[in-house]
Amino acid sequence: MAEAIDGYFLEHVGLEDTGRQVTPRSLGSELTPARALELFDAQLGSRHLDLAARWLRSTGRGYYTIGSSGHEGNAALAGALRPTDPALLHYRSGAFYLERARQGGGSDPIRDVLAGLVAATEEPMSGGRHKVFGRADLAVIPQTSTIASHLPRAVGVAFSTARARKLAVPSPWQADAVTVCSFGDASANHSTALGAINTAVHSAYQGVPMPLLFVCEDNGIGISVRTPAGWIASNFSGRAGLEYFHADGSDLVATVEASTAAATWVRRHRRPAFLHIGTVRLMGHAGSDVESSYRSSAEIIADHARDPVLGTARLLIGAGVLTAAEVVELYEAKRTEVTTVARSVADLPQLASAAAVMTPLTELDDAVRDVSSEAIELPEGTTLAQSINGALHQILDCHPQAVLFGEDVARKGGVYGVTRGLLASAGSARVFDTVLDEQSILGLAAGAGVSGLLPIAEIQYLAYLHNAADQIRGEASTLQFFSHRQFRNPMIVRIAGYGYQKGFGGHFHNDNAVAAVRDIPGIVVASPAHPDDAAPMLLACAAAADHHGAVCLFLEPIALYHTRDLHEDGDGGWLSSGRAERAEIGRARVYGNGTDLTLVTFANGVRMSLRVARRLEARGIGVRVVDLRWLAPLPVEDIVFHASATSRVLVVDETRRSGGVGEGVLAALVDAGYTGRMRRVASENSFVPLGDAALQVLLSENTIEDAALELMT
Repeated sequence: MAEAIDGYFLEHVGLEDTGRQVTPRSLGSELTPARALELFDAQLGSRHLDLAARWLRSTGRGYYTIGSSGHEGNAALAGALRPTDPALLHYRSGAFYLERARQGGGSDPIRDVLAGLVAATEEPMSGGRHKVFGRADLAVIPQTSTIASHLPRAVGVAFSTARARKLAVPSPWQADAVTVCSFGDASANHSTALGAINTAVHSAYQGVPMPLLFVCEDNGIGISVRTPAGWIASNFSGRAGLEYFHADGSDLVATVEASTAAATWVRRHRRPAFLHIGTVRLMGHAGSDVESSYRSSAEIIADHARDPVLGTARLLIGAGVLTAAEVVELYEAKRTEVTTVARSVADLPQLASAAAVMTPLTELDDAVRDVSSEAIELPEGTTLAQSINGALHQILDCHPQAVLFGEDVARKGGVYGVTRGLLASAGSARVFDTVLDEQSILGLAAGAGVSGLLPIAEIQYLAYLHNAADQIRGEASTLQFFSHRQFRNPMIVRIAGYGYQKGFGGHFHNDNAVAAVRDIPGIVVASPAHPDDAAPMLLACAAAADHHGAVCLFLEPIALYHTRDLHEDGDGGWLSSGRAERAEIGRARVYGNGTDLTLVTFANGVRMSLRVARRLEARGIGVRVVDLRWLAPLPVEDIVFHASATSRVLVVDETRRSGGVGEGVLAALVDAGYTGRMRRVASENSFVPLGDAALQVLLSENTIEDAALELMT
């Protein structure tokens, strides 16, 4: 179906010669005729890519129709930056991408984009997994259909540009690089965007270099919901510490001048700026969007007059660079070029099996399963907290690119003292406190990881992860998948969690919900229980992150941080033996070799199960306790082996019945064809209340023992 904007352009560009007198106009100090033609070519390419996307969809061979029409002014933004400046782009950045590719050379961006539209395996970034704007050689970090979720990462990239140089570690970005991230006006209202902007300004306020250019492409509407006129300017133009620039994106000269001024300012001052580009959305939100259901025909047609491609054509005609006929000739030549390529890619092979789709994930999984930790010496009598602290010291000593940050981790040494002494040992450039915003903490980690650093971020409590989990789920964990492992963001996220904490309780400090991270493909989730395991496991995570770009979550049971005893007061049974062994990712630890019953558990459940096992053994029941240690990848081989050894398995799960770890363990046993008896005990499907009431809903030793005896009957 013909698009109205296509006909409108051809009709009205012809009027420049025949319908009215055009006053010749200067191209301005920043724009030569040759540069204007280069930018116009990017704009034409982007427009015809949008038209080709609609045609491909109509034939059933295209899968993505969110276009860039009306936003083609962002070609000027690309022109104002260097092709080595890291870019995290809004999904309406077709013209930016084409101009960036022209600057960088060595690629065929039109074919790249079209291959993405048809999900072709030859698409060079994601390999057919998603339509993205991304290329490693163009410093364009791929995003999917981002709604501001990339802004915290952008803050991390900008921060790390200077920090990597300060630490004298390699970074893919130049020392004076400007990080650019673009987004829409509707997305500017998202808490993620506002948090990222606040973090950038907050950091710069303290003198931290933050060479970051926020670019809001304001087309005045989010799908069908209007942005109030003047809202973006009202909200951001007067923000202290955030330099503000504005341009009409339909005016190429104005956009070039504003973009150049903004990029130059950020590069010179190493502080954040906000570039507000007024744009127009043409052809609706996407091909499936029936724009006429919420906008009048008069409104839609009126917007056609603001078409930036038409605006640039008028500029070139008015300045005597081109005639109207020559503009039409260029326009139709670009149509032919794009259409020809579209036809050539329409039937390219796509990912044809689950194995092919999952290749980046399986390669990563295979790689991390081969990781073994470095050796570490733990003094006999070390607690869990001290074990983690010792590993952090070793990581900072052995990995010069490692940085550790979070709330209260520096001078205070963490709420529970786990990071005590690290600031004095490694210095404030590597151990530092952040704003109280988990989205920004995790985004900082994701941006630092893709910029040459090895970030170790702390989320103070498990409950605090949930308001920021998309930075793991939607950003960090997906990068290798959607870039076919060409981009990686190695990171370790330490999270204090689980229940049973005494004296400081309630839901937000005793959260036992891990379902939000259990189903994320491609990440490592470690959950140590014993001091002898914690340090080697953390070192294994550091190795997996450093060597393979893994995203590792390290769930630390608060109640065991300073626990010393196991069975009786003063027995020291929960202290390190001084014989810490190397840890392998995805391998369990086993206590005992009983042949009657296997208890499969993790975290606080390990200590409870060992206490119960002693009581069961006094009854003549031989027990072995399997500490999973790794919730992802789950140690399935060890689970099945030790369950089969006794033919009776009780899964001891301190998380909730619904979404808890036990579900995955039982499913793994069923999938493996295990035929013995099995049962699980878990905490209730409840939030954790304050005080002793928590014991009514959390798993207890009595519950474990009763279930074990019943299973033995």
